[in-house]
Amino acid sequence: MLSKSKLYLSTILVSGILFGAVHSAAAIETKAKNLILVDYETGQPLYAKDAQKMIPPASMSKLMTVYMIFEKLKGGSLHLDDTFTVSENAWRKGGAASGSSTMFLNIGEKVRVGDLIKGIIIQSGNDACIVAAENIAGSEEDFARAMNDKAQKMGMHNSSFANATGWPHPDQRMSVEDLAILARAIIKEFPEYYPIFSERNFTHNKIKQGNRNPLLYSMSEADGLKTGHTEEAGFCLTGSAKRGDRRLIGVMSGLSSNKERSEEAEKIMNWGFREFDNYKMLKQGQKIVELPVWFGTEKSVDLLVNQDVLRTIKKSKAQKSKMTAVYDKPVKAPIKQGDKLGTVRIEIPGSESIEVPLIANKDIKKVGWFGRILENIKYILFGAE
Repeated sequence: MLSKSKLYLSTILVSGILFGAVHSAAAIETKAKNLILVDYETGQPLYAKDAQKMIPPASMSKLMTVYMIFEKLKGGSLHLDDTFTVSENAWRKGGAASGSSTMFLNIGEKVRVGDLIKGIIIQSGNDACIVAAENIAGSEEDFARAMNDKAQKMGMHNSSFANATGWPHPDQRMSVEDLAILARAIIKEFPEYYPIFSERNFTHNKIKQGNRNPLLYSMSEADGLKTGHTEEAGFCLTGSAKRGDRRLIGVMSGLSSNKERSEEAEKIMNWGFREFDNYKMLKQGQKIVELPVWFGTEKSVDLLVNQDVLRTIKKSKAQKSKMTAVYDKPVKAPIKQGDKLGTVRIEIPGSESIEVPLIANKDIKKVGWFGRILENIKYILFGAE
């Protein structure tokens, strides 16, 4: 008869998505009103505070404008050396006369797409955003509609856009979780353009402006992404830093000053690198157990893991994690390669458990009637094993 078996595997012990649940109570204190810290490779949040609340994103929403431009570049319908013409609308709404962040573009000026990108990322130019929106979509309003469509396709369900700049508007809202999704997509999908985010200054029309990302100056490992500030949003930041093989993305809003933003960003990043690490718990194709086979042309089948399992875990909890393989034995033929014959259950303190299928490594045919008679005799004489 079949018996249910369990195999307790070693915990984690070899170093080497979607956002899951995060338990942030008593993890670290922050002055930010909204915050999320995410491991780039696994997509797991290490800390979250009102992360899904739709808030005014200020200039951090320019990341969506940049994403739309990068996508056009990658698709080949736009090139860095293409030129866009600066309209009077872009000059008035986003230029120096508006009192907003600006690239200092002039009416009628023809500007390279590559320079516009730097004007948006480094100088936070509202005029550059409007120029890009008008030339790509015909109007800023149509560009915003395209931003909304793209956000939904990317799973950014707590975002809505009314403009390309982040200028205050009741319909211009994003969550810090959505900004983390967006930042992760930019880094992953556009590695050829991402280094622009780490450039510290850019000069256009003989006016040199510095990158406002404080992490670029306080952390040698930081290389992006975008700051924001309005009276309603407070001081905000979507930042990223890479230390060794690990990259973290942090998004925060509602800070009271540039100094506070800088201090909180560096503190939360250092905490994430210090307290957490990535652990490769299972490797695709890894053999977990060998099972006896009844009525088969072969006597046993190996159960393999069908996927890599990499998780970000607090270092203090890593050795407390447990993996248990559950399966029935023996297994009856016929068996097809890839058949699910068991599971590995992974239990990590403070997180939801994970179940990973165990699959057969090969096809095994069923023996004929005479072979089955012999198997039954052997069972009567010697038992299942």
